[in-house]
Amino acid sequence: MIDFTNSKHQKLLKVLTKQHELITNNISNADTPHYKASHVAFQDELDRILGHQPSDVALRRTHDKHLPFQTDESIRVVESTNKTMNNNGNNVDIDAEMSRLAKNQLLYNYTIDRVSGQYSKISNLLRELK
Repeated sequence: MIDFTNSKHQKLLKVLTKQHELITNNISNADTPHYKASHVAFQDELDRILGHQPSDVALRRTHDKHLPFQTDESIRVVESTNKTMNNNGNNVDIDAEMSRLAKNQLLYNYTIDRVSGQYSKISNLLRELK
């Protein structure tokens, strides 16, 4: 089992949120002429979160008095290469998008449950220590 830290959960939730935004945008543009569907490069993002793939830029503080920085790395979005689904040049497959939406929602709910469970355990532990 992969042990996620809170920061990794936070990054995963950002990726899942971005994926949700893209999927709903694809669904809402299903009839827009020449619209091309886009998605998060999810496996690449997951590898980056888990540390299997180096990030593009390695930042480090060179002096203690320098302000700390937060690396809010951008999430890689790719345009779908699916063939055109409609006569108007649009490539949104509504059935595939609905399936992606359901899968993404399940992953999001699972991650939220994991984080919530961790905080519940900590809360129970602190109550028992009193």
